[in-house]
Amino acid sequence: MKTVLILGSNIGNRRENLKRAEELIEKFCGRVLKRSSILETAPFGVLNQPYFLNYGLLIETPHPPFELLKLIKWIEKRTGRYPTYRWGPRVVDVDIVLYGKVRIETPALTVPHRGLKDRDFFRKILNELLN
Repeated sequence: MKTVLILGSNIGNRRENLKRAEELIEKFCGRVLKRSSILETAPFGVLNQPYFLNYGLLIETPHPPFELLKLIKWIEKRTGRYPTYRWGPRVVDVDIVLYGKVRIETPALTVPHRGLKDRDFFRKILNELLN
């Protein structure tokens, strides 16, 4: 299933964090078909923190959505993410933005991602990946 992921990092070596997460995504989640440009973005929600580097991946994954979510959470942890607070600083963050044309609305996963409504950079990354 073609899936769009958006990655972000605002702690430590942001580029290295994203690179490591992408390597694990390609190894465990699916083949990377396309990468977007990297954008530096202001934090969302909690503003008093460092800026993020964000970019997107279009992948082909064999995993169903909730299995993919589990793998992504494992990758975040393996890349150095530790619990903070909602919209707080993160070593790495990986969001499932689109999963084919599937729609999901549960407490654990919402697809399409709600960020598409709130965050211009989500739409910009998505547009770059799908056009």
